[in-house]
Amino acid sequence: MTDQFKNHARGLSSPAENAAAITPDDAADLAEVPRALFVGEAGDLAVVMLGGGTVTLANVPAGSLLPLRVARVRASGTTAGRILGFW
Repeated sequence: MTDQFKNHARGLSSPAENAAAITPDDAADLAEVPRALFVGEAGDLAVVMLGGGTVTLANVPAGSLLPLRVARVRASGTTAGRILGFW
């Protein structure tokens, strides 16, 4: 496969190149810090931001792509499902 952009610098505004399913966990940080989260099933999303703050996003609609850099998606307070992280 040809990648015409392989020699271009990557930054936070570049498209994501990787994705992984996220299982909410109250104790463990994510293996990779994502650039964005995708929520496949509607609900609340409780996260620990990369900067250390904790926030719960209420009533996140299914299909939402959230430009958040998070260290952890918490199980406590998260009712949203099918969460993906993109980086």
